[in-house]
Amino acid sequence: MFVRRFETWGSEPFDQNVGVVLAADGLVVIDTRASYRLADELQAELHELSRLPVMAVINTHHHWDHTFGNGRFVPAPIWGHRRCAQRVRDDGDAMRSRVSAAAPEYADELAEVVLTPPTQLVDDAATLDLGDRQLQLTHLGNGHTDNDIVVALADASVTFAGDLLENEAAPGYGDAYPDAWAATVGERLVPLIGGAVVPGHGSVGDRAFATAQAADLRAMAELGRLVAAGELDEEEAARRAPFPAGTARTAIARSALELAPAE
Repeated sequence: MFVRRFETWGSEPFDQNVGVVLAADGLVVIDTRASYRLADELQAELHELSRLPVMAVINTHHHWDHTFGNGRFVPAPIWGHRRCAQRVRDDGDAMRSRVSAAAPEYADELAEVVLTPPTQLVDDAATLDLGDRQLQLTHLGNGHTDNDIVVALADASVTFAGDLLENEAAPGYGDAYPDAWAATVGERLVPLIGGAVVPGHGSVGDRAFATAQAADLRAMAELGRLVAAGELDEEEAARRAPFPAGTARTAIARSALELAPAE
């Protein structure tokens, strides 16, 4: 098992982790980076690591920085949650446009990406049998998105958490379910961690790191509940939050959507 930490995209801080599992017959790549150029860089490094083929790809969730390199790994099967595939198809162009508008210097690089959703679809759990090794893919519930997949490699005591966890940076709440996220990590992910845990971004951590982040996610969820119930002012909630104010405001807005009564 290997983890490659890509700290920048051009001049932009990125700090993204890509996982590689080495089996007897080939490699499994966990997330494919944000563009074809970046995927090509990844493939060049894979060739230095091993001449074995890429036998499978896993997307931990649908976001562009984890899936836009998928096309470079075809025809390898691409594993992901069923809703990951749907979101790549339905939201991929919107993600491309949004990132291109924010960083126009990368617009041409993003324009060449052909949206390539997962082909091997997971609902709750699946086992990827590599012959001499097995990967367990599990959807533990809503969190950073509605389609996060956790990848566990039992024989190495390693868990790839995707963006359910982030280290040295605030979690991303743009598509999140803050109330569910706290339970997904605190009640279901943390008990699975027996050794190293690889976050989507930042340094590899351990169970203590995940437990600490679960506490912060719970605190943010509770503030969101209080604001949604009209018991706390949004600005006061942002001041009390364990994350920067901008992140907290996004989390509060997402909590309002998550907790709104069904019509």
